[in-house]
Amino acid sequence: MSISLFRNKIQQYFFNYPEEEKIVAKFFEFLDNQIDYFSRSNLYGHFTGSAWVVDETNNWVLMTHHYQLNKWLQLGGHADGNENLLDVATNEAIEESGLNNFKIVSDKIFDIDIHTIPQYNNVPSHFHFDVRYLLEAKKGAEEIIVSKESKDVAWIKQNDVLKHNNEYSIKRMLNKGKYFKKI
Repeated sequence: MSISLFRNKIQQYFFNYPEEEKIVAKFFEFLDNQIDYFSRSNLYGHFTGSAWVVDETNNWVLMTHHYQLNKWLQLGGHADGNENLLDVATNEAIEESGLNNFKIVSDKIFDIDIHTIPQYNNVPSHFHFDVRYLLEAKKGAEEIIVSKESKDVAWIKQNDVLKHNNEYSIKRMLNKGKYFKKI
């Protein structure tokens, strides 16, 4: 995906969620002032792609208990040079869960977030500019295979998600998931 197309997708996201003006501005500032934004070599920060995965009833969310961060999160990871963050999100969902059959609900951006990743080994603290997409999978249709990046991967009832992680960005995705298909 070209940078101009990516910028257009972020602009469309802003059109849908004008209340998120500050975070959108930080995404554009990052694009304007950095290079290698899709690579881990940018030690200030880089883009990541994530998948908010719901089942076909929209009552369950597939989440990972991230090994390094020790918290329940949406599936996702580093772009490693791939400028198509929907592709990154889908591939990370497959890699982290062992599931292979995901439906892309929309190629529109579902959510964006900027979060700090703490120092780990020789990698300094840095920012993840996370672009999230809504995917769907059939709960129970395939066996979950937990990757080495996770302590666990599980379907969590939407009403229980905040018991696992009550961070604002998780709350925001839960709320958006209720009406996203209408956009």
